[in-house]
This record gives sequence, structure tokens and C-alpha cells, in this order.
Amino acid sequence: MKAGVIGLGDMGSGLALNLIQNGFETFGFDIDDNRCANFQQMGGTLARNVAEVGVNADAIFVMVMNGDQAKSVIFGDDGLVGKMAKGGIILLTATIKPSEAQEIGAALSGTGIALIDSPVSGGFPGAQAGTLTMMAAAPETVMAQAKAVMDAVSGTIHHVGTNAGDGQIMKACLQSIIGSLFSATFEAAALAAKAGVSGQKLFDVVTTSAAGCGITRTSLENIIDRRFEGTGSGIGTMHKDLTISLNMAEALGVPLFTAATAMQIFHQGKTKYPQGDNWICTKIMEDIAGAELHR
Repeated sequence: MKAGVIGLGDMGSGLALNLIQNGFETFGFDIDDNRCANFQQMGGTLARNVAEVGVNADAIFVMVMNGDQAKSVIFGDDGLVGKMAKGGIILLTATIKPSEAQEIGAALSGTGIALIDSPVSGGFPGAQAGTLTMMAAAPETVMAQAKAVMDAVSGTIHHVGTNAGDGQIMKACLQSIIGSLFSATFEAAALAAKAGVSGQKLFDVVTTSAAGCGITRTSLENIIDRRFEGTGSGIGTMHKDLTISLNMAEALGVPLFTAATAMQIFHQGKTKYPQGDNWICTKIMEDIAGAELHR
């Protein structure tokens, strides 16, 4: 099986790296020249366009930013449909609206190309280490066909449904929790700063307590070392994901009080620091409190 990756950014580059390291001939494409050069350096075969990936690969990961980009990659004039051989598999690892994934699944019906709707969790570190959690939705037969390439990029694969959109629904639920955990950590960091607490001591206590988890650990470590950019967790991604969670909740009539507050924190962070990473939201509250948390 030959693999492909469309979108070679923070997440897609990790997918490609682990596919290559697991022995898959991997074709990739991105509109960014630097990303393409990095992909070639890791041993990938660079395609000139999306269509060339489709012609050469049997299983293709689509790791773009939003639903419109995913649809363009799959159904555009030089998209994957019409280029991939029948029996090929598209793995939609981008996080998009459930309704958009459902539309993509319906449009692929009858083409001979299967879809696995499988957004991922684990961020930049998980993508690079090949330890992502996949929330995969597809028939069992399709899952079995793609098992080898999915194993190459993940630590855990959850089969959450059989229909396109089921994976995105699960991701929207998950992100409502993750966004809330992020925001609570940012608030605690600002509170500690104003109270004169040592950043290192806060980190030590939180990470060895019931509140300790990957989210609080990574967030506090970056906050106390003042690393707010270039960590592979751009604020725009979580902002988009929380928007999807809240839109789904509105459509279903479900209140998300905590996630809605988190959304406002990320909205303000993205507005003031559009090039920052998630933890830069802390600076919004630090500015109000007049204190910064350092190690």
C-alpha cells in the first residue's frame, strides 16, 4: 500500500514522518514550499499537485484546516476523486463540521473510493511521535483495509461509528472538554501570578495532583517559560474547533456553559495575538491582572 498526505503542516508533517518511518512509500503535497522541502528531506516523494498524490497513493490522509479546503482537495478540478483508483481510501483527519463530513461521505458514494472520517487528538507532539488518538468512523471492512497506515500514525484507534460525520461529532465533544481545560489553566496561571506564586511551584503541584494531565502540564510549562509562539499549537486551530463544538451544541439545543466561556477566551486571544499559540491566551488575563507567571 502506498500512502499520501495532503497538508504537510504541524500535523500533516507528523503523519508523513511516521508513514515513511514505518516503510510506506509516501506521496505528499502542500502549497507551502518550506513544508514541501521538509517533507522531501524526511524521505517523502513530493507531488506537484493534489491530483498527482491521488494517482500514486492507495490511502490518502487529508490534513487541511477546514471543510472548504477538504472539499476542494477531494472534489476540485484536480481533486482526488477521478484520480484515485477504485478501492482507494481517503482518511479525513482534518477537524471539520460534522455536516461537512456527512456531505463529503454522501458525495463519495458510488465513486468506488472509501472514506474514513477520523479526526485526531494529540496535537503536534502526538503527530510527530506517531501516538495520536484517532476517532474513526467507517465500515469494518474499510477500517481493516486501512489498519496498517492508521497504526503507523497513531497510538490508539477508536472505532466510533460507521457513518461519515460520526468521527467529527466525537471530536466536537472532546474539544469542548479540552478547550475548557486549557482556559481553566490559563486563569489559574494568572491568579497565581497576581498572588505572587512561583511558576515552578504551581507547575509542580498541578502536575502531581488530580488536575495533572497532558493539557495542564504542557500549558503551564510553556506559560512559565514564556513560550507563546512556535510550539506547534497555533491558536487558530482550537478557536476553530470550539466554534464547531458550539455550533453543534446550538443545533442540538445543548447548553455548553463552560465551553462557551472558553470560546470567549480563545476569541480574545486570537484577536490580539493571531500568530500565537494556545497558551498566549494567558497574556490576556495577565494584562488585566498586571502580573506575569514566570518559572
